[in-house]
Amino acid sequence: MKVYQVHLKQRQQTLLHDNQISLLENLEQHQIAHEYQCRSGYCGACRAKMLQGSVHYRQPPLAFLQPDEILLCCCQLEQDIVLDL
Repeated sequence: MKVYQVHLKQRQQTLLHDNQISLLENLEQHQIAHEYQCRSGYCGACRAKMLQGSVHYRQPPLAFLQPDEILLCCCQLEQDIVLDL
């Protein structure tokens, strides 16, 4: 399984991520709090601004997203990313 780097720009911290769990769960495992509600891509509460990188979704999320936003609960990384967190 490919391991990606997730750089959190505001925190100046880099996490490793392998898509086995969600980015939201990865943040929680590192004691980094971020808002969430449904954990399914419906509500959009876990949206985050992606400054660099690429993700995809197994199913298109129902939440409305700007082109530079991702849902931490359900996106899958395609490459290393930089988040405005």
